[in-house]
Amino acid sequence: MNPAIVYAVLVVAIVFEVLGTSAMQAAQHFTRLVPTLAMVVCYAIAFFFLSWSLRYVPVGIAYAIWSGLGIVLISLVGYFVFGQKLDPAALFGLGLIIAGVLVLNLFSKSTFH
Repeated sequence: MNPAIVYAVLVVAIVFEVLGTSAMQAAQHFTRLVPTLAMVVCYAIAFFFLSWSLRYVPVGIAYAIWSGLGIVLISLVGYFVFGQKLDPAALFGLGLIIAGVLVLNLFSKSTFH
Protein backbone atom coordinates (compact mmCIF):
# COMPACT_ATOMS: atom_id res chain seq x y z
CA MET A 1 0.00 0.00 0.00
CA ASN A 2 1.18 3.50 -0.80
CA PRO A 3 2.39 5.18 2.44
CA ALA A 4 0.87 8.50 1.38
CA ILE A 5 -2.58 6.93 1.24
CA VAL A 6 -2.13 5.21 4.59
CA TYR A 7 -1.06 8.44 6.27
CA ALA A 8 -3.88 10.35 4.56
CA VAL A 9 -6.32 7.83 6.07
CA LEU A 10 -4.69 8.36 9.47
CA VAL A 11 -5.06 12.14 9.05
CA VAL A 12 -8.77 11.66 8.25
CA ALA A 13 -9.07 9.64 11.49
CA ILE A 14 -7.35 12.44 13.43
CA VAL A 15 -9.58 15.13 11.92
CA PHE A 16 -12.73 13.20 12.87
CA GLU A 17 -11.36 12.58 16.36
CA VAL A 18 -10.81 16.34 16.76
CA LEU A 19 -14.30 17.05 15.43
CA GLY A 20 -15.72 14.50 17.87
CA THR A 21 -13.86 16.04 20.78
CA SER A 22 -15.05 19.50 19.74
CA ALA A 23 -18.61 18.20 19.59
CA MET A 24 -18.12 16.71 23.07
CA GLN A 25 -17.24 20.17 24.37
CA ALA A 26 -20.31 21.62 22.65
CA ALA A 27 -22.54 18.81 24.00
CA GLN A 28 -22.22 20.29 27.51
CA HIS A 29 -22.17 17.00 29.45
CA PHE A 30 -24.47 15.29 26.92
CA THR A 31 -27.29 17.77 27.54
CA ARG A 32 -27.44 18.93 23.90
CA LEU A 33 -28.66 16.27 21.48
CA VAL A 34 -27.16 17.41 18.16
CA PRO A 35 -23.58 17.86 19.41
CA THR A 36 -23.86 14.55 21.30
CA LEU A 37 -24.93 12.73 18.14
CA ALA A 38 -22.22 14.49 16.14
CA MET A 39 -19.67 13.33 18.71
CA VAL A 40 -20.76 9.70 18.42
CA VAL A 41 -20.73 9.77 14.62
CA CYS A 42 -17.35 11.52 14.45
CA TYR A 43 -15.74 9.08 16.89
CA ALA A 44 -17.15 6.11 14.97
CA ILE A 45 -15.69 7.46 11.73
CA ALA A 46 -12.40 8.25 13.45
CA PHE A 47 -12.02 4.75 14.87
CA PHE A 48 -12.97 3.17 11.55
CA PHE A 49 -10.20 5.05 9.74
CA LEU A 50 -7.72 4.50 12.58
CA SER A 51 -8.38 0.76 12.49
CA TRP A 52 -7.84 0.72 8.72
CA SER A 53 -4.50 2.48 9.07
CA LEU A 54 -3.39 -0.11 11.64
CA ARG A 55 -3.11 -2.66 8.82
CA TYR A 56 -0.01 -0.81 7.65
CA VAL A 57 1.29 1.28 10.56
CA PRO A 58 2.33 -0.33 13.86
CA VAL A 59 -0.18 0.44 16.62
CA GLY A 60 2.33 2.32 18.80
CA ILE A 61 3.41 4.57 15.96
CA ALA A 62 -0.16 5.15 14.73
CA TYR A 63 -1.33 5.98 18.25
CA ALA A 64 1.60 8.33 18.84
CA ILE A 65 0.74 10.23 15.65
CA TRP A 66 -3.01 10.08 16.40
CA SER A 67 -2.68 11.36 19.94
CA GLY A 68 0.11 13.84 19.27
CA LEU A 69 -1.51 15.59 16.33
CA GLY A 70 -4.91 15.27 17.98
CA ILE A 71 -3.63 17.10 21.07
CA VAL A 72 -2.13 19.88 18.98
CA LEU A 73 -5.22 20.29 16.79
CA ILE A 74 -7.73 20.19 19.65
CA SER A 75 -5.61 22.75 21.53
CA LEU A 76 -5.85 25.05 18.51
CA VAL A 77 -9.62 24.45 18.28
CA GLY A 78 -9.91 25.20 21.99
CA TYR A 79 -8.01 28.44 21.52
CA PHE A 80 -9.74 29.69 18.36
CA VAL A 81 -13.25 28.26 18.79
CA PHE A 82 -13.79 27.96 22.54
CA GLY A 83 -11.64 30.88 23.71
CA GLN A 84 -9.35 28.76 25.87
CA LYS A 85 -5.94 30.20 26.67
CA LEU A 86 -2.55 28.64 25.92
CA ASP A 87 0.27 29.88 28.13
CA PRO A 88 3.97 29.69 27.16
CA ALA A 89 4.43 26.33 28.91
CA ALA A 90 1.50 24.87 26.97
CA LEU A 91 2.91 26.19 23.70
CA PHE A 92 6.32 24.74 24.53
CA GLY A 93 4.77 21.37 25.32
CA LEU A 94 2.78 21.40 22.09
CA GLY A 95 6.02 22.17 20.25
CA LEU A 96 7.64 19.14 21.87
CA ILE A 97 4.71 16.97 20.77
CA ILE A 98 5.08 18.20 17.19
CA ALA A 99 8.82 17.53 17.36
CA GLY A 100 8.16 14.00 18.61
CA VAL A 101 5.76 13.25 15.76
CA LEU A 102 8.29 14.60 13.27
CA VAL A 103 11.11 12.49 14.74
CA LEU A 104 8.91 9.38 14.51
CA ASN A 105 8.04 10.01 10.89
CA LEU A 106 11.36 11.31 9.60
CA PHE A 107 13.90 9.14 11.43
CA SER A 108 12.21 5.97 12.68
CA LYS A 109 12.39 2.87 10.52
CA SER A 110 9.35 1.36 12.28
CA THR A 111 6.71 3.79 11.03
CA PHE A 112 5.47 1.67 8.11
CA HIS A 113 5.27 -2.06 7.53
